[in-house]
Amino acid sequence: MDKVFYHFVGIKGTGMSALALVLHDLGYQVQGSDITKKTFTQKGLQQAGIDVLPFDQANIRSGMTLILGNAFGTDNVEVKRAEQLGLPIIKYTEMVGKLVDSYTSIAIAGAHGKTSTTGLLAHVIGGIEPTSYLIGDGTGKGQRDSQFFVFEADEYRRHFLDYKPDYLIVTNIDFDHPDYFKDLADVFAAFQSEVSQTKKAVLAWGDDPLARKLETRPGVPLYYYGLKAQDDFQAVKIERTTTGSSFEVLHQGNNLGRFEIPMFGEHNILNSLAVIAVSYLEKISLTDLQNELSTFSGVKRRYNEKKVGDMILIDDYAHHPSEIKATIDAARQQYPEKEIIAVFQPHTYSRTKALFKGFVQSLDQADQVFLTDIFGSIREQQGDISSADIGADLQHGGQVVTLDNLQPLLQYHNAVIIFMGAGDIQKYEQAYEQLLATR
Repeated sequence: MDKVFYHFVGIKGTGMSALALVLHDLGYQVQGSDITKKTFTQKGLQQAGIDVLPFDQANIRSGMTLILGNAFGTDNVEVKRAEQLGLPIIKYTEMVGKLVDSYTSIAIAGAHGKTSTTGLLAHVIGGIEPTSYLIGDGTGKGQRDSQFFVFEADEYRRHFLDYKPDYLIVTNIDFDHPDYFKDLADVFAAFQSEVSQTKKAVLAWGDDPLARKLETRPGVPLYYYGLKAQDDFQAVKIERTTTGSSFEVLHQGNNLGRFEIPMFGEHNILNSLAVIAVSYLEKISLTDLQNELSTFSGVKRRYNEKKVGDMILIDDYAHHPSEIKATIDAARQQYPEKEIIAVFQPHTYSRTKALFKGFVQSLDQADQVFLTDIFGSIREQQGDISSADIGADLQHGGQVVTLDNLQPLLQYHNAVIIFMGAGDIQKYEQAYEQLLATR
């Protein structure tokens, strides 16, 4: 093991913090810097004993290698100092691509569903064979004797083109990130490029019309998973209850057995199918697969629930119409007798405008909807659309609430409230919890 000292510029990012944990586990010296605002990724870094510092050129010393987060460039004071010292500077995606090359690598890509699927695959394979993983919820693990490396591959700005995985799972191809992608054709072109550099096999959701148009390079098979007979891996005899889901899996006429998952919603059946398919191709024991699938507890910021008084609170990262629909579907399965209330924080003005109709249709699957103001981004602080515009088109609610005025939520009893968004929606959940304690 060489004695490289890695300094992460932007270590609190979900991918960056996960990679820092992986390299730390592998025996490298690791530290990083970021803004002082507290994030949910900090806990894992602190538990590992990794120093997280404020940005300062004094952090940079001779002998270091910088790993640069996707949101940072040459204007950062630490990057400028590293350039003065002639230190190596590696982009996050380049480092991940280089790292996974020495393993049987399994990348998970998709407009949505990739974090949940990555977490599930890491749990399942990691419970059977030595496995390293990097998940988009900020968690990561490195094992020196790993056979497999499971990791999330993000399509934004075509970042995943730095990866040449053995296996690629494509959960879907959908339009998102309108601040970068021109249209759906542009998104498809990015996925097609990544598929073309996958080495062993590609597995894609069979109901996605664009996924059906993907083409692999010669000698690399493309398998589809889904609920229909035309899919190579098909879930049949599905049972969805208030404790989870179960189903049998058919592969080219062979019944691979019945699998039970303690998760809700059709999307989790599909995610599990993808995990079963790639594991089957790697000849992992089906019995072991069944055992590991039945014990998965989920990933951070994906359908995390708690009971407060007579209310069920669910925290979810959903910020795309398809994700919102899937989250509400899961809650309906788990709590069929309860009223479902959605509190949604739109994320970025460009996404809210581009996917407006989808947001309205998905949110109306809830019994009642409340909205917060749009959460902007560093690149996008304002726009010509508002949360009130969504609310005006909703059939089931649409009132805009603020942190200082969550009183309307107190009218509900013995119900489910889902707090959804990719910004700071958790502040609203915390404020609501405090209100509940006083009612």
